[in-house]
Amino acid sequence: MSTPARPTPASAPCTPAPYDLVTLGRVGVDLYPQQTGVPLADVRTFAKSLGGTATNVAVAAARHGLRTTVVTGVGEDPFGPYVRQALRGFGVEDRHVVTVPGRQTPVVFCEIHPPDDFPILFYRHPVAPDQCLTPQDLDLDAIGRAAIVWITGGGLAVEPSASTTLLAADHAAAHADVVLDLDWRPSFWADPAQAPHWYARALQAATVAVGNRDEVQVAVGTRDPDRAADLLLARGVRLAVVKQGPAGVLARTATEEVRVEPLAVRVVNGLGAGDAFGGALAAGLRAARPLREVIETANAAGALVAGRLACADDMPDPQEIESLMVRHRRRRPGDPPLAVPPATPRPAAPRPAGPRPVTA
Repeated sequence: MSTPARPTPASAPCTPAPYDLVTLGRVGVDLYPQQTGVPLADVRTFAKSLGGTATNVAVAAARHGLRTTVVTGVGEDPFGPYVRQALRGFGVEDRHVVTVPGRQTPVVFCEIHPPDDFPILFYRHPVAPDQCLTPQDLDLDAIGRAAIVWITGGGLAVEPSASTTLLAADHAAAHADVVLDLDWRPSFWADPAQAPHWYARALQAATVAVGNRDEVQVAVGTRDPDRAADLLLARGVRLAVVKQGPAGVLARTATEEVRVEPLAVRVVNGLGAGDAFGGALAAGLRAARPLREVIETANAAGALVAGRLACADDMPDPQEIESLMVRHRRRRPGDPPLAVPPATPRPAAPRPAGPRPVTA
């Protein structure tokens, strides 16, 4: 795939301190319906918000106080400045967002049929800016000093973004975590049969793998959570996380296993739940918290966003997550699902003062 020339980040000022989290992948403008239970043709009004898996994870992690940035692309259109402004408003650095001439910032629509049917429609054709990312768009110094590098399966679907994604993973520090979000979107692949090959290559560089049952089937050939976790560990990751929807979450290392039941919430839109899970997971890994605490917190973060409409705009902070966990613990058998309070406009979570070293 040929891409128009554009400035590279080489001229950007040096990062003053290492990032806690660098994510690579897509960004988009979500236009989600404000009428539920109806097809798109019958929707009258939409709410605009920031979206895209890698972007959502960066925003979610920033809510936990992590210093984050996203490596992605936008088009030469009015949505490009909107993306940059929204990122800065959420406390995510936008210096690694590339403007790709001749491309359009992706727009995403969905239908909302709670509790578990949310068809999604991507406007990313013929080529989305994030699919045009090249090695020249990477700040390898920043990536090499980051505590966590987060890559996505969607970034592996086409070139040059596939090679760029793998290059970033290979340049992570030896003591950093490389998280592979399996992020299976079959419509992104010209030949979905090629996906297992690219996932296998990415797993060689990954230390953590996260995916749902459909995604682990693509990566390792089975939807069985236990078997999939074992196969992911056999590929070399130190932590395998298999999300099972109403069956909860399984997390496994070579020496430890955690199983967490789902939180019963009144579902509004489930599309951002996995990314909220990812941001909380990154925060827990960064803080080296006990695995059970990490997974329980991530599980609750996902439940919170499932109870709201938007993705990035509705990511929770730690206080909201803890409040929901307390309410869940007080819930009695037979009680109705918990209603999630709406997100309120608030500044990004403050980052800890001073640089934090990358630790093993």
